[in-house]
Amino acid sequence: MSESVAFPHERPARCPFDPPEELASLRERQPIARLAFADGHQGWLVTSHSLVREVLADPRFTSRYELLHHPLVPAGSGPMPPAPIGDLSGLDAPEHTRYRKLLTGQFTVRRMRQLTGRVEEVTAEHLDAMQRQGPPLDLLKAYAQPIPAIMICEVLGVPYADRDTFRRQAADSIAASSPQDQFTAFAALGEYIGDLVLAKRADPTDDVLSDLTGTDLSDEELAGVGTLLLGAGLDTTANMIALGTFALLQHPGQLTALREDPGLADKAVEELLRYLTIAHTGIRAALRDVELNGHLIREGETVVLAANAANRDPARFPDPDTLDLNRQATGHLAFAHGIHQCLGQQLARVELRVALPALLTRFPGLRLAVTPEEVPMRTNSNVYGVRELPVTF
Repeated sequence: MSESVAFPHERPARCPFDPPEELASLRERQPIARLAFADGHQGWLVTSHSLVREVLADPRFTSRYELLHHPLVPAGSGPMPPAPIGDLSGLDAPEHTRYRKLLTGQFTVRRMRQLTGRVEEVTAEHLDAMQRQGPPLDLLKAYAQPIPAIMICEVLGVPYADRDTFRRQAADSIAASSPQDQFTAFAALGEYIGDLVLAKRADPTDDVLSDLTGTDLSDEELAGVGTLLLGAGLDTTANMIALGTFALLQHPGQLTALREDPGLADKAVEELLRYLTIAHTGIRAALRDVELNGHLIREGETVVLAANAANRDPARFPDPDTLDLNRQATGHLAFAHGIHQCLGQQLARVELRVALPALLTRFPGLRLAVTPEEVPMRTNSNVYGVRELPVTF
């Protein structure tokens, strides 16, 4: 067995869209390698597409938070707490299955595509606002964050009068500079959604939370589910819109292709999801001894899954480091795989298919207002992106 490696997390300065270079090297040499954690744990790092997919689909690996070691948590931080009530991302079957069955019907392809018209309206409103404000502006705050924020408000059934408060709390949770600040911000959101659940039980409307009040979920479970849906659907999509725009601005040929051919939107979204892989790292732990690609993973050992390296695997995607909007990027792991595959992926796709082409069409002269090197990147988070995206047009 070769020596343990440290978790690679530094992005190459020449291209902020690429994964850490060491991940590609490991993928070619050791697609499963021993990993040394800061807390002293010895686990594994998996970098190939086939092996990451295999682990995500294997019920012998758990996603329960309290059993996991995080590769970027400093020594002395202590174990992670169990998942809050309603957070199915940190649960295994059968608890996870119970929640998932109740939620799957709320986020079907058909139901999410029915929201396309409303996404188009919200998008047009914010493009108009950008036009009125004039350049330069921060695309993240002016465009990328508000669109998914408004849509998740409407999906969950947040009253119109509360939306400014709701969006401000959501923005605080995203902008939090420390785990404690983020915990405080999410606690405030959870408290608000708990009150909203009680209101929906008393007076149901046409939305996801109201529908779920007709299930056997408790008020506390409903509040937890609502908070999870908010966090999962807001931050990721906002970062995809902003980072996707940044990537297209750095690839003018691809940008022109998308602007000139709206029918390319479906392929473009899948390729940007693959190329950027903003939810870049997954974590699982072995519930029993498991043999993986000739290596014995012992019960209790944590396996870190480099989804960004997997989505750049040349064994799955030819010329993977090239952004090619004509690529058939199906099979990417940007939304994970297996029972924990992203529940809101269809809503995210609808928002991206509308928001990106509409922006490029409205502002054909859109460009960065700073040099690419001056764009502040969000590097200390489980969701990669920009802290702001100054643009002009």
